[in-house]
This record gives sequence, C-alpha cells and structure tokens, in this order.
Amino acid sequence: MTNPEIQNRLRLLPGVDQLLRTEPIVALLAEHPRHLVLNAIRQVLEETRAAILAGSEDESNPAELLRLCAERVDQLSQYTLQPVINATGIVVHTNLGRSLLPRPALERLDRIGRGYNNLEYDVRQGRRGSRYVHAEDILREITGAEAALVVNNNAAAVLLVLGTIAPGLEVIVSRGQMVEIGGAFRIPDVMAASGAVLREVGCTNRTHLRDYEAAINERTAMLLKVHCSNYRIVGFTAEVSLKDLVALGRGRGLPVMEDLGSGCFVDLSPFGLYREPTVRETVQTGVDVVTFSGDKLLGGPQAGIILGSRDIVQRCKKNPLTRALRVDKMTLAALEATLRLYRDQREALNQVPTLRMISVPLETLRARAENLSARLARLEPRGVCTFAIEESVSQVGGGSLPAQDLPTWVVAVRSSQWSAARLEAALRRRKPPLIGRIEADRLLMDVRTLADEDPPLIEAAFAALLTA
Repeated sequence: MTNPEIQNRLRLLPGVDQLLRTEPIVALLAEHPRHLVLNAIRQVLEETRAAILAGSEDESNPAELLRLCAERVDQLSQYTLQPVINATGIVVHTNLGRSLLPRPALERLDRIGRGYNNLEYDVRQGRRGSRYVHAEDILREITGAEAALVVNNNAAAVLLVLGTIAPGLEVIVSRGQMVEIGGAFRIPDVMAASGAVLREVGCTNRTHLRDYEAAINERTAMLLKVHCSNYRIVGFTAEVSLKDLVALGRGRGLPVMEDLGSGCFVDLSPFGLYREPTVRETVQTGVDVVTFSGDKLLGGPQAGIILGSRDIVQRCKKNPLTRALRVDKMTLAALEATLRLYRDQREALNQVPTLRMISVPLETLRARAENLSARLARLEPRGVCTFAIEESVSQVGGGSLPAQDLPTWVVAVRSSQWSAARLEAALRRRKPPLIGRIEADRLLMDVRTLADEDPPLIEAAFAALLTA
C-alpha cells in the first residue's frame, strides 16, 4: 500500500464524536457507562490506525468499526475472574481455581458476607477478640493438635514457622526434599526469605538418620521434613520416617517440623490411590509443628494451616509477620464450615467436592460419559463431529498424589473439518469457556470433573459451534 493510500484511509476513519452519534453506539450508551463505551471506541480507533500504518489491507469501513466497538464494549464489561467448565479430569486444577467448595461452606460465605460478624470481637467478654479462634477449636478437635493457626497459604505457613523458630540459625533438611512448588517457588528460597539457614544432608535418593545426627551442631534450630506431595523418587531410595526424626529431635532437644503440602484428612487408598499419611496420624507422631494447604486434598479455601505445640503456635501468633499473612473473614468462614464436615468421614466424602470426585465409582463415570455422548451425537446428523466414549485416566492434581492415575471415562471428539487444537480453541472462547484436553488429535472431555449443570452447557456450546 502506497503512502497516499495510507493517508487517505486514515482520513476516512470516523472520529469519536461521529461514532457516538451513530445508532448502534447510542444503543450501547443506554446499556453501559459512557466512559466504558468511550474507552472501547478509542481503543478500536487506535488499533485500526496502527494497522493501517502497518500496511494492513483489512476492512476499516464504518460498519466494521461499529462491530468492533460493540465487541470491545462486551469484552470490557466482562469479569476477568469467571466460571469455566473443567473437562480436563484434573480434580484439584491449580489453573482453574483448585478445590470446589462444599455447599455448607458456600452457605456460610453468604451468611457471613451479608452482615456484620464477630471476626475480632469476643461476644461473651464484650471486648476485642482474635480472628484466629474461629478455626482453631475445630482444627484441634479433628486433628488432636494442641494449637492451630491459619494464614493465607502453605508457603506462608512454612515461612512464618521458620522465621519464628530459626532466624539466623540452621534448619536441617534432606537433599531429596528440596522441592519446587507451583510458580517456581522453592523450599530453599522460602527458607532464605525466612532468615533461616539451610543445611542439606544426605543424597537426592537416599538420606539416613545418621546424616541428620552428624549435621546437628550448636547453631541447629530445627529438623525439617518436607513431604513429597508433588513428586516421587523411586528405585534405590531411603528416607527417614517422621517417627524416627521426632525421636532424634527429642533426644537432642530440637523441634521437628513437617511440611505436609497437601493435608489429607481421609484415607484415600480404598479408591485406588496409594496411602498418604493423614494429618491426624502425622500429629500423633509427636511432631512439634506441621503445615499444609487448605485448598488441596482438604477441599476448602486457599489457606495455610499450622498445627503444633502450644508454645510454637503462640510464638508464631506473636510474630509481626503474622499480620501480613493473616486471612480474612471469608476464608475463615469457608474453612471452618469445611472442617466441620470432617467430624464424620462419610459426610466429608459425600459433601466435599474434591473427595466426591476422587471417590466416584467407575460405573457412574461411564454412565455420565454415555449420557453426554448421546446428547452431543443428536446435534450432529452430518457427521462433521463424532463423539465416542473411551476409557482414560484422571489426575488428582494440585501437587497432590503425583504419578497416581484414576481410571475414568471420557467423551472423545473428532472432527472431519477442524483439528483438535482448533476445536479446543473455539470451545475455550465460549461463555462459559469449556476446557478439555487434546490427545492424538482428539478433544477429550473427562466427565469426572464435570458438575451436574455442565452437560446442558456443553450441549449448547457444541450446538452453537456446529450451527456456525
């Protein structure tokens, strides 16, 4: 495109005032704030000018500009945090919000969020109280711990304990437990930020009790065990049990801490998963302090939970860092409601979505897959897309139970006109977005992680796609 042509196209672009007088924009102004519509118009005109200057041959007539403006207004009106349909089969999907909250937790959020509450008020004494009492009693009850403290996530819990117990002093950790969690956060980095000094012992695959014993000196403040909740080392391996580490700590007068990562309150081995130590079993070893997440296998809101001796927890509460890491009323309300379900294991398995999805029978999953496949097949008499059910595997996810697959059933979608990647992208851009996974040029939808209300939404998404 020549320079005169470019200049001519720029001159033909309508101005903001001119667009504001058009009927489609007037209609938008009746439904949306004026500043939002103005932002949309200015953004579209700026992008169009840039495209023309770059030599783009795309249409820039008034009708197309008005369409783009309406589309941009719609985009600017949307919430950035929005519901999605999780058809990946990953139960605790970190990118999709991790654990779904139980209904009692949602009801509690509504009740607490709509009115005033006694977050930091002692009703009986008529004076200021502590926000931390609201989850402490139930945590002590269901775990057997002396004391408890809730902060905003497990990394914060580890940071707070180390910064309270071992600033400037050594904490001994097995080299095989130098884990990296999501977002490239690493145990050594968290430890360095706390002011504690890392003292690695053993080898990547084998660490013995004598390695800890040899490393203890006058600067040792704590022995730390990091549970391998997001990876596995197999083969020629050895690690020291928490029970033996606790005995060593007692003999040397040193506190012992375990970072459990994803705290499990229910034995999941009956559902085909290997046995994880439960939080209560960990506390019963006599460990001085244990930390874990609230939004992984526990199935509650994002939180970091510290359990342990009354002395250590009290010292953590007095640490000024606790205020920076504190949780709000909504987290405490949802967490307390979730924890109360664990008074009865059957109740927890029935009401906590994370546990319910993990424990759902395989025959139930097959029936769901058959139902969804039949619904979708009725939409497509031309055979552009085919829908078939297949056996596959799900994952727990969220850095929990690594290398563990759950047998499942999926609906596999294959198209004669679109690649699986194009099909996935089109469904991902729907409202609500449908997130599946691609294998062998097929889009797979795992029914394990679908909610009861999702099949009609999936049917509507495919109906719109096939119509278009």
